[in-house]
Amino acid sequence: MGTTHLAAHALPGPELARRDMTTRVVRVVPDVPSFSVDDGFAYRVPDGVEVGVGSIVRVPLGGRRVRGWVVSQGERERPGLRDILGVSGDLPVFDRPLLDVLRWAAARYVAPLSTLLAKSTPPNLPRRRPAPEYREIAAIPDPPSPEVADRAAAGGRSAPTFWVGPGPWIDPVARMAARVAQAERTVVVITSTFGEAEELASGLRASMADRVVLASSRLAAGETTFAWEAAATRPGTVLVGTREVGLWPWAAPGVAVLVGEGRRGMKDKATPTVHVRDAVLRRSAVERFSVVMCGLVPTAEAVTRVTTIVPMVRRPWGLVEVVDRRQDPPGTSLLSPISAAALRSAVSEKRRVLLFTDRRVAAQRCVRCRALRRCVHCGAAPGGGEQCARCGRSVGACEECGGRRFEALGSGAPRVIAEAGRIVGHENVGEVGTGRPVVVGTERDLPGLSVDLTIIVDADGPILAPTYRAGEDALRLLARAVAAAGTGRGRRALVQTAQPGHAVVEALRRADPVGFIRLDAEHRASMGFPPGGEVVAVEAAGLPAGVDSELVESIGSRAAVHGPAPAGAGARWLLQGRDLAAARTVLRGVVSRWREGGARVRVDADPIEL
Repeated sequence: MGTTHLAAHALPGPELARRDMTTRVVRVVPDVPSFSVDDGFAYRVPDGVEVGVGSIVRVPLGGRRVRGWVVSQGERERPGLRDILGVSGDLPVFDRPLLDVLRWAAARYVAPLSTLLAKSTPPNLPRRRPAPEYREIAAIPDPPSPEVADRAAAGGRSAPTFWVGPGPWIDPVARMAARVAQAERTVVVITSTFGEAEELASGLRASMADRVVLASSRLAAGETTFAWEAAATRPGTVLVGTREVGLWPWAAPGVAVLVGEGRRGMKDKATPTVHVRDAVLRRSAVERFSVVMCGLVPTAEAVTRVTTIVPMVRRPWGLVEVVDRRQDPPGTSLLSPISAAALRSAVSEKRRVLLFTDRRVAAQRCVRCRALRRCVHCGAAPGGGEQCARCGRSVGACEECGGRRFEALGSGAPRVIAEAGRIVGHENVGEVGTGRPVVVGTERDLPGLSVDLTIIVDADGPILAPTYRAGEDALRLLARAVAAAGTGRGRRALVQTAQPGHAVVEALRRADPVGFIRLDAEHRASMGFPPGGEVVAVEAAGLPAGVDSELVESIGSRAAVHGPAPAGAGARWLLQGRDLAAARTVLRGVVSRWREGGARVRVDADPIEL
């Protein structure tokens, strides 16, 4: 099947730009990270130079030569316009539909448009190269969602679908991709880590070797640009990558698959804090392609936006036993007597064991009455400090008995390794990858891990994390650890907790992620949190006195403004409301003034760490 010409939805080349051009004037957004250049500037196109929307150009700006992007054509020619100095590369880096999405992202994430245009641009200059022919796919098995695949192959769009299951996702994604790619529609598969992208790409190459390209910012610039060019110009490509590819141009997009859409790696930490799920869903509506999300536990945002939820297995994870730590005597080990006995039994039977610990937040309990230590104002776990990480208020004595001595229910990997070694012998315990029968791991160790017994050292830490997404995030994290134990005879997970009746623990025990997420979404919506409302965090350092009143006066009528609260070397404000579109518009001006004054400002729309 040849690919010497571009399909109707591929990016236009210079020949199409010539047909579209009605005047010799274009508008260019320079590559300057400032809101002041968002509208761009008009430039004249010299004779013999051909450009179109999405072309990378060099233009004069002040006394400099800067890179820029053409965002519109057809303005009236007028005196005094300066000429474009040159064109970089052979290919445009976005078309009009993708430009609309990039403008939407700039508004939503309160970022200069140029920073979003840069995200669609490869590291090297894009070149038009002869495209080799793709081979026919020998066998195309039925995909898990045949109606989605058929519509995507025909160039149509289905409502978003979620596949619930533990993975691995190579087989179901391969069956979906084969059906769509054979019809010369591009398939995009996005994962949260490069290692998972590599594994998926390797598996997909077994059936579609010449169509699969791997992309990530971790690769060399040349490799990344090659993948960009394939996705942008060759319909039928299967692009596998991390979140960066979510804003690349895709030729004739058919379906985008998001693997683990709720993982932290799916959202940029630096401004603009784009969440690839939201960007791809927006693109789907504009560019008319299908979206499939898959994972163990969907986000509340996903559940409220998908039409079809497809269980990939009867039960997404295996047997879960709850170990109630409320009755443990003071000074008990990190592992309760029940868990220690299960560990000894597993080692004697030569079974593999995972001791899972989450190091972000360790729950504490009162030594006197065994009650969990919580912030009385917001319910979060304060950790070992005297101030709550969520609301910043002082946390004092135990709310139940007034005691002031607390002990941790969880800890980092070294301490867990030491305590487990005292139970079953130090020679039997080590970190993941050591080959020991008992391994101690954190979230980063979970991909591809398979054991017979998982012991969650401290479920309460993530459940009580100081974020409004704590329940959802805890279930997603703990479910992945539990799923490492698989299903079948003799395989199980023990979940240690001092709150055995908590909804997250019940969802783990029943293996019912969607039911919990639906209830959690309703609860969050009742408090005005996403997906029932919007939150924008503004963090700034180096600000002069009095800026708090400026922020409140500018935005207070459009959103609730909370803060300031300490945030590192600066301060943080939260803007909250049902719809913050108007507040975001005003915030652009405030942020611009602060930055011009020398402040360091970070804006995080719908933060996942809050």
